[in-house]
Amino acid sequence: MKIPAKGFTHGGKFHADDVFATALLMIVRPDIKVTRGFVVPDGFDGIVYDVGCGMFDHHQEPRESRPNGVPYAAFGLLWRVLGAQLVGAHQARLLDENFVQPLDLNDNTGEQNSLADAIGSFNPVWDSGEDSDACFWRAVPFAKQVLENEIAAANAVNRADETVQNAYKNSRDGIVVLPDYMPWKNGLYKTDALFVVYPSQRGGYSAQCVTDYKTRRSKVPFPPAWGGQPEEILREKSGLALKFCHPSRFLVTAETKEDAIEACRRALRAAGRPVSAQ
Repeated sequence: MKIPAKGFTHGGKFHADDVFATALLMIVRPDIKVTRGFVVPDGFDGIVYDVGCGMFDHHQEPRESRPNGVPYAAFGLLWRVLGAQLVGAHQARLLDENFVQPLDLNDNTGEQNSLADAIGSFNPVWDSGEDSDACFWRAVPFAKQVLENEIAAANAVNRADETVQNAYKNSRDGIVVLPDYMPWKNGLYKTDALFVVYPSQRGGYSAQCVTDYKTRRSKVPFPPAWGGQPEEILREKSGLALKFCHPSRFLVTAETKEDAIEACRRALRAAGRPVSAQ
């Protein structure tokens, strides 16, 4: 969809819905000029949203909802049209589920949402005398930065997927070894991968358990004796140069890649899983 050079949304008190919708339009078309008001001007030739009873207004019946029942607000209606061109169809759907839908739900039902509350806090307090338009234009850059971060993260996943899937093809015993720290969960979703080993941002290497997509629990956690132990005890119990094991046993860090991989192999043995000869 080509976005025109002008936009119009409602005036007065604003919410996360119209603020994020404005931010989205500004990302897609940086030179767009958005006006706020209570009545759409006659003959207006721009895009109208969250007001005016058009395709991007959700205030008239019949209101549109997603298949899961979450109703659309203006932000979601715009994201449905524009999201795929920013992050691809798959990530657009995930971002809708995890980011856009909670904001749409807040706008339609008042369900609590901390990000919506943060946007709402930009509104002038009742006795301040501040101009609501000026406050709106302070809120939009904040929302735009948040949305740009979400878009960048989604595209980072897209860039990582090929590397992650290639590493999975070359894995042994369900242990996927990555060349760099990168988002890997999307690339391993619904696979039989059990662990991921990657260079840690804090030095050394990390080994992380892959979560079962149904139970949302680690498929094979690290041994109970390792969880939450001080480094010296962890090294003694594991016999490896491990520096940390999370109390929930989904993550260990090691000095070397070899020790991180071996930690995964020992977790497999402890769980009675087969381990191939090295």
